[in-house]
Amino acid sequence: MKKLIWLAALLGLVACQQNGGEESLLQERQNDPELQYVTDSDPVEKKNMTSQQAARHLAKLAVQVPDVHDATALVLGNYVVVGIDVDKDLDRSRVGVIKYSVAEALKHDPYGKQAAVIADADGVERIRGLGQKMAEGHPVEAVTDELSQIVGRYMPSGSVEEKPQSNSNQDSVPEKEQEQLEQIEKEQSKQN
Repeated sequence: MKKLIWLAALLGLVACQQNGGEESLLQERQNDPELQYVTDSDPVEKKNMTSQQAARHLAKLAVQVPDVHDATALVLGNYVVVGIDVDKDLDRSRVGVIKYSVAEALKHDPYGKQAAVIADADGVERIRGLGQKMAEGHPVEAVTDELSQIVGRYMPSGSVEEKPQSNSNQDSVPEKEQEQLEQIEKEQSKQN
């Protein structure tokens, strides 16, 4: 029994010494200029902001992008829409580049990760109007309905089909040749 107690005490001392050794090794490595230790892998903290504060913040970020004259944003839960005002004489491709730049700038902000960016003058005015309605205390349902109409106007709609309805190449091949091609495909898939 005494041997068992001595063995446990000895193991405890060895474990304590190894732990101290790890700490000194860690301190040596932290002083090494070639190594860099990261304490937080996601340094961007999401500040607790109200929807209005977040909207103002995102609009300020959007205005910092070159060629954006003014911006407005609407934050409703997890949904964010940012309307940007650009020069009306810009061609469509340049406006697309500006919208992409704004989306990239917002992507790095915790509130703007999923933001939809609109550059149409009518859409921007509608977003401004919705922001005013929210500030006046209009029901969220009414604002949500109008917001969905705005976003639906600018975002592509329709479901994604998993399988195309017809393959024009296969439709142009006669039936006999089609059967031969299918047989060849089956044989090739068996070989792989």
